[in-house]
Amino acid sequence: MKKICVFVGSRANYSSIKSVMRSVKNHPELTLQLVVGASALLDRFGEVVNLIRKDGFEPDYTFHNIVEGNNPTTMSKSTGLAMIEMAMVLDNLKPDYVVIVGDRFEMIGITLSTAFMNVRVAHTMGGEVTGTIDESIRHAITKMAHLHFPANQDSKDRIIKMGEDAKTVFNVGCPRLDLVAEELKKNSIEELKHFEETTSPGVGMKSLDFSKPFLLVSQHPVTTEFGQNKNQMMQTLEALAELSMPTILLWPNVDAGSDEVSSAIRTFRELHNPSWLAVYKNLPTNIYIHLMNTTSCLVGNSSSGVREGAFIGTPVVNIGTRQHMRLRGENVIDCGYSAESIFSSIQTQISKRKYPSSTIYGDGNAGEKVANILATENPAIQKVICY
Repeated sequence: MKKICVFVGSRANYSSIKSVMRSVKNHPELTLQLVVGASALLDRFGEVVNLIRKDGFEPDYTFHNIVEGNNPTTMSKSTGLAMIEMAMVLDNLKPDYVVIVGDRFEMIGITLSTAFMNVRVAHTMGGEVTGTIDESIRHAITKMAHLHFPANQDSKDRIIKMGEDAKTVFNVGCPRLDLVAEELKKNSIEELKHFEETTSPGVGMKSLDFSKPFLLVSQHPVTTEFGQNKNQMMQTLEALAELSMPTILLWPNVDAGSDEVSSAIRTFRELHNPSWLAVYKNLPTNIYIHLMNTTSCLVGNSSSGVREGAFIGTPVVNIGTRQHMRLRGENVIDCGYSAESIFSSIQTQISKRKYPSSTIYGDGNAGEKVANILATENPAIQKVICY
C-alpha cells in the first residue's frame, strides 16, 4: 500500500484537495495520511480543521506554524516553521508521496522538507500565471515536484516548457470542480435555506433571502502590494456601499497584508454600521458553492471566481492584480482598485445574470484521476531537467 500524505493549511487548500483526499482514502492500493497546519487551525480563520473532521477525515498530525503579524517578516518566519515541523512529521509518517496544493506561502516550506527527505512531491494546480508572490512559489514548487497535476492544457504546456519530463505531467483538471459538480446537482436555494436555519449568522446583517439578488465578496491581500491593502479594501467597501445590495463578505486569508484588509472591514463596519453587510470568518465549501451559484455577482480577487466561477457561470468582478494573467472564462470582468471602477463593473455584471458553463479548468473528475496516477506512477527521486 502506498502512503499518500496530504497537507492542508487553509480553507482554500481544503476545498482544492478534498476530492483527492476522498479518492485516495477509497482507493484499494493507497493509504491516506493527513497533516493540518497554518491558518487551518486558527479560530480567527474559522478553524477549518473542524470542517475537515466533520467530513470524516481525522488528521494524523497537526502543527502550529503561523507567527502573529501578517506582514512579510512573519510570513517568512511562518514558512520556516512549516519546514521544521514538517520534517518531524515526515520522519514519523514515512509517506511515499506528499501532495502539495497550489501555491500558498506555507507550501514552499512543506515542499522543501519533503524533497530534502527524499520523499516524492506531487503538485496540484501548477503551471498557472498570476500576481503576488504566489507566482514565484508555484513555479519553485514545480521544480521540486516529481509528479504534476495541472488543471488545464495551458498549464501543462508551461510546466513542460520549464524543463519537466512530459511523462510526469498530467492534465487532470481542478479538483475543486469535483465538489462543484456534485453540489450543482442539488437545489441551491434549499441548501442555503437549511444553512441559514441551522447556523449562527455572521457579524452584521442577521437574515438574507437567498431567492433575491445579493453579492458575494472575497478579497485577499496582495503580498507584493503590502501597505496598500487597507486602501484597496476600503475602495471595494465604498463601491458596495453605493450599491447597498445585501452582501456576504468573507474574512481574508492569512497572507501578509491580511491585517490591513481586516482593519478596513472593521473600520468601515464601525463607521457606517451597514445593515446590508454580513461578515463570515469561514463557510463550508458546499455552502460557498451554492452562494456562487445564486449570487448576482462575486466580487474580489479570489481564484474561485476564475476556477469555480467559470464552471458555474457566476458573474465575477476581479479586482486588481492578484489573478493577473490567470486563464479565465468570459464570466470575469477585470477592474482596478478605484471605487468607481468596481461600482461600474458590478453594475455591468449584475445585469448579466448567468454565463454559460465553461470547462477550461476541468469537468469534475480530477480526484479519481489523481488517485489512480499516484497508485501507478513511480518517478525517480533524482530529477533531471528535460531540455
